[in-house]
Amino acid sequence: MEISKTLLLVVSLVAATCFLQAKAAGVYCSNPYTRCYRKYIQCPEECPSTTAMNSKYKVCYADCDRPTCKSQCRMRKPNCNRPGSACYDPRFIGGDGIVFYFHGKSNEEFSLVSDSDLQINGRFIGHRPAGRARDFTWIQALGFLFNSHKFSLEAAKTATWDNEVDHLKFTFDGQDLSVPEETLSTWYSPNKDIKIERVTSRNSVIVTIKDKAEIMVNVVPVTKEDDRIHSYKVPSDDCFAHLEVQFKFFNLSPKVDGILGRTYKPDFQNPAKPGVAMPVVGGEDSFKTSSLLSNDCKTCIFSESQTEIESVKSKIEYAALDCTRGASSGYGIVCRK
Repeated sequence: MEISKTLLLVVSLVAATCFLQAKAAGVYCSNPYTRCYRKYIQCPEECPSTTAMNSKYKVCYADCDRPTCKSQCRMRKPNCNRPGSACYDPRFIGGDGIVFYFHGKSNEEFSLVSDSDLQINGRFIGHRPAGRARDFTWIQALGFLFNSHKFSLEAAKTATWDNEVDHLKFTFDGQDLSVPEETLSTWYSPNKDIKIERVTSRNSVIVTIKDKAEIMVNVVPVTKEDDRIHSYKVPSDDCFAHLEVQFKFFNLSPKVDGILGRTYKPDFQNPAKPGVAMPVVGGEDSFKTSSLLSNDCKTCIFSESQTEIESVKSKIEYAALDCTRGASSGYGIVCRK
């Protein structure tokens, strides 16, 4: 009986210690371009950890660019209904919180974001059933140029979808790379300026480009239900595996461009028509690139010259505005003077 009481006391002490440790967890803001730089932000008790083995659990997230410097609980997968997202066929939600569609063309690449020190392109896949005036399209791959590096991730083509198969492929500076198929497994570039972390063992990752962007990515197929509702008429030999994406950017310049990037300009006037069920935005010729890892579109401003980069960004000032209200909750809208 005495042993049982002692054992119970030990278990209780261990549990209390774990609780206190979890309660004390927090996030240190190490990005010098954010408002909360060098601050330690406490995590909520409901989500004391920044990681979770179960992707259905919320984790602690501190948006270090919010003036309030507070944390919140969130899922570690893209939210297709929040700013910075690009999902479906393709539907974007800009940094201004406005929903718009950009269809592009099948088997072509377009500039999603083009800034002086960051270029993000998307490859569109799809098909055009008989009698349609345009292609049905989805984003199949992303290409990144930054710090003299080139990185890509893509959804591998497959006839039928299998949740037990990983459909993600990665390259870094022209070389294929492998990330172990284990939840929370991580890969870093040699200089640690890019990190890939698996949220689940397959088909879901978070890519972090140091001091520039965080990208949450899922690979999903066009399902039979999608096909039935939208009359895509998907062929039997391709389920059009594609990406669901949500971007979070740091330190974008006022000159940023691209299909999604330009919606982060302080003075951008979105051409998407309000009140329209599917507001479609054109401009394919302005954003088209020659490849997934090129920066040769008409509106591309990416440059690897540090002098040009510093010139563009030298005048950025962060105002003490509250970006926590409205549609973005810090995910998209960047407040500046």
